[in-house]
Amino acid sequence: MKKENLLIIVSTNNVDSILKFPLLYGGVSIPRGYWKRVHIIFWGASIKVVQTNVDIRKKVQEMQKDGVEFSSCIVCAQEYNAVEELENIGIPCNHTGELLNEALQNDKLWATLTV
Repeated sequence: MKKENLLIIVSTNNVDSILKFPLLYGGVSIPRGYWKRVHIIFWGASIKVVQTNVDIRKKVQEMQKDGVEFSSCIVCAQEYNAVEELENIGIPCNHTGELLNEALQNDKLWATLTV
């Protein structure tokens, strides 16, 4: 059975790295048929970047139109006072460890990348 789901965990605060890897690859993955489902989790320092960087916020919203899913660690988002801002652009803040755990335990369905 071929994996169909990709989970990307982004924890870096490097804007260039975020734009050039997880958002670039994640953004073309569904339209090009690489993956049926792509879910990107913002964790740790990346949350502050999403909160403050207009280019990343725009890219996230473009990717959502193509079906890419996003979420953010609720604990981290609360620490950065970013919950409202993230949820306003369609990034739910929740206990992302549950999805990560599911992906790690079921590697027949999920491929997992960490940035």
